[in-house]
Amino acid sequence: MSEERSQGRIISIDEGLVKSQLGRVVRETVEQTLNKMLDAEADELCGAKRYARSPDRIDTRAGHYERTLDTKAGRVKLKVPKLRTIPFESAIIDRYRRRESSVEEALMEMYLAGVSVRRVEDITEALWGTRVSAGIVSKLNQELYDKIDLWRTRPIEGAFPYVYLDGIVLKRTWADEIRNVSILVAFGVNADGYREILGAVEGAKEDKAGWGLFIASLKQRGLDGVQLFISDKCMGLVESLSEYYPEVPWQRCAVHFYRNVFSNVPSTKVKEVAAMLKAIHAQEDRDASVQKAELVIEKLKAMKLPVAAKTVEDGIRETLTYTAFPREHWRSIRTNNPMERIMREIRRRTRVVGNFPDGRSALMLVTARLRYIAGKEWGSRRYMDMTRLNGLVRFEVLTG
Repeated sequence: MSEERSQGRIISIDEGLVKSQLGRVVRETVEQTLNKMLDAEADELCGAKRYARSPDRIDTRAGHYERTLDTKAGRVKLKVPKLRTIPFESAIIDRYRRRESSVEEALMEMYLAGVSVRRVEDITEALWGTRVSAGIVSKLNQELYDKIDLWRTRPIEGAFPYVYLDGIVLKRTWADEIRNVSILVAFGVNADGYREILGAVEGAKEDKAGWGLFIASLKQRGLDGVQLFISDKCMGLVESLSEYYPEVPWQRCAVHFYRNVFSNVPSTKVKEVAAMLKAIHAQEDRDASVQKAELVIEKLKAMKLPVAAKTVEDGIRETLTYTAFPREHWRSIRTNNPMERIMREIRRRTRVVGNFPDGRSALMLVTARLRYIAGKEWGSRRYMDMTRLNGLVRFEVLTG
């Protein structure tokens, strides 16, 4: 009996205490190792070990400062050396900065996605072993909002010959109901041929009031040198463009126009009608396209599709504005597809969110993604050769 009791005492282990002690030992080991690495880097920069007299010495120590670093072993305390003349730059600190930045970005994205502050605290503790307080989350969130707003409303500098406009509708929760919120977006191709995001705003819906305020804000911020606007025929958009930029022509997206026509065509005839419409935009110039459109209109009438024929007759010239511009640009300015690709990326990114807590959070996440696209994908790649626009005479042929 005593032997069994003795064995019971032997195998009885306080697992929590063991894990705690083991974690402390690992953390202390990591802390000591990192501080030794920092000292070694400082010695290398100084050209000699601490307190050592050497003709190779080029600097001396000036104490240290402390900072914490979150590691997989837990939070450790670093003693970062300070040098008298040479700035101390450590690979360890660089990695810390990158990690700190990635953690902040993750926190901001979680908050923008509508994750509750309490849930963010739980997630950060599970991922990084450190529980981020509600105050820090709110502070990071406000800092992000300020940065995004500053970028979103920055002055627009330089000329933008081509400007694309579109809106995206997302869902938000309001008073326990699901409501739509529209985010209106503009991007332009500058005089050097590079694309830039020009702005994004929240609108209750895509109407004249929303588009009017957005276009007015673009003009107020300095949007100038526009030679062509490209967009779908959104409600109120064209009227707002003519109000603030009456001298600038407008190109109606050919693809969206096709869809408008298809809505008045039986599904069995859509493929045939699509080939007819594409033939209009495959012509060598505007006159040829207009002549082809007249033939298409007559054929649609013969096919007993009077509404589709009327749609083509009323709107086809709005889709031919691009023909007055350099042929090399036609593919890029005939449709709003460049903007559609951006919108697809935004939808993919926002789909995981579902319903936003409010319209502002939707605007912030969309704008954050736009800023990422502009910085990563557009920064080093020229989109068009804009020298072909030099000296081009266009405006007198656009009224025909």
